[in-house]
Amino acid sequence: MTLKPWREVAVPHEDVLKGTFQQAEFAADLSRVHAGTATDDYQDPVLFFQRTFITEGMGLLLHSVVRRLSGQGGDPVIQLQTAFGGGKTHTMLAVYHLAKGTVPVSELQGVPAILDAAGITELPRAQVAVLDGIKSSPNQPFLHEGHAIHTLWGDLAWQLGGSEGYALVADADQSGTSPGKDVLKTLLSRYAPCVILIDELVAYVRQFEEGKTLTGGSFDSNLSFVQALTEALKAVPTAVLLASLPESDKEAGSQRGVRALEALSHYFGRIQALWKPVGSEEAFEIVRRRLFSSINDKLAAESVCRAFADYYTANSADFPHETQESRYYERLLHAYPIHPEVFARLYEDWSSLDNFQRTRGVLKLMAKVIHRLWKDNDKDPLIMPGSFPLADADTRNEMIYYLPPGWDPVIERDVDGERAETTEIENRDTRLGSVQACRRTARASSWAARRAPPIRWCAA
Repeated sequence: MTLKPWREVAVPHEDVLKGTFQQAEFAADLSRVHAGTATDDYQDPVLFFQRTFITEGMGLLLHSVVRRLSGQGGDPVIQLQTAFGGGKTHTMLAVYHLAKGTVPVSELQGVPAILDAAGITELPRAQVAVLDGIKSSPNQPFLHEGHAIHTLWGDLAWQLGGSEGYALVADADQSGTSPGKDVLKTLLSRYAPCVILIDELVAYVRQFEEGKTLTGGSFDSNLSFVQALTEALKAVPTAVLLASLPESDKEAGSQRGVRALEALSHYFGRIQALWKPVGSEEAFEIVRRRLFSSINDKLAAESVCRAFADYYTANSADFPHETQESRYYERLLHAYPIHPEVFARLYEDWSSLDNFQRTRGVLKLMAKVIHRLWKDNDKDPLIMPGSFPLADADTRNEMIYYLPPGWDPVIERDVDGERAETTEIENRDTRLGSVQACRRTARASSWAARRAPPIRWCAA
């Protein structure tokens, strides 16, 4: 049976094909979307949800938010706390587009089912305020229509209600002292239904020195504001707050950052039921949605996956035990056109490396791989570890960036490229060269070394 190459079945997005993608385009930026300056993939709600796979955790969170905005329960305060690159901002963007209501819910892929499950026929449009801890400076006023706003609470009030909303907290904003819970309750009630999205709050609060007051208030007054805000939200049934916090002390930065993280985590509370780690099959779908525009021949994709699954079963002694499970065919389908072993190594091994972001790092690397393979007219039925074009400088540099020094000459001489020993062997023996047997095995082993047994099958 002849299997169709992946390139004849799965169509990459235009920016992947052209190699014009940028890491920044894979990084969701809440402030840019709020300002209307983001790329279409993030700015346009329809496109955003087309390229967003709603995971189980995101679905639970959106379910709670729509119930809250409709006055039917839901949690008033949701803390998003996951590992570096865990998708916090992407989830906040989903809430942002859902709450803004700039397009009918029926046009947002995956969203109607969430409203149906919540028993909601029509979602009210909400006022949305975005507070970005990295964009904001504690000693530099915000400017709204020529008015200087000094604090987070001043900025929040202006975003919700303009000058009238700001008037409620004007004195507190000018003095840098936190408004009380009752004032914030009045603000939220007046402009409800409303959504408050706070990103990177620790990065903002940690800039306040102990005992020193800046125009944005003080360390203590900002923590008092968060405490008062969370209490006020509980009293307004159609107001909801989502805040992202780093998961570890390392990400919090300085000692003030660690202290701020501890205090903020206490005030927000962690609602674990609304934020579940991304499952492996969900991760496959997330990457596929963002890198490939369509699977234009589902029957061909199923044939490839079935052929691989059957081959593993027929040769069980030569392959890892997980390939013998009946559900491995489903894993192949979820990952197509990328072999699930690629995802397994990236999400299980590479994500443990410093600075390798689970979703963003995988997307950036795979975008380079797909671009090069497409350009080289790759004919493999799946993109496998042995397919990785390590002779390509962009791909190689992306992979070794996260590794200790010294890997570049190893790959160049021992793994892949014109000067590699593997290439020399294949040039001497055309049987090996016709299928790139040496290079494929070396490529797979070079980045899957911690899992030696699978090298035989993921390079095949």
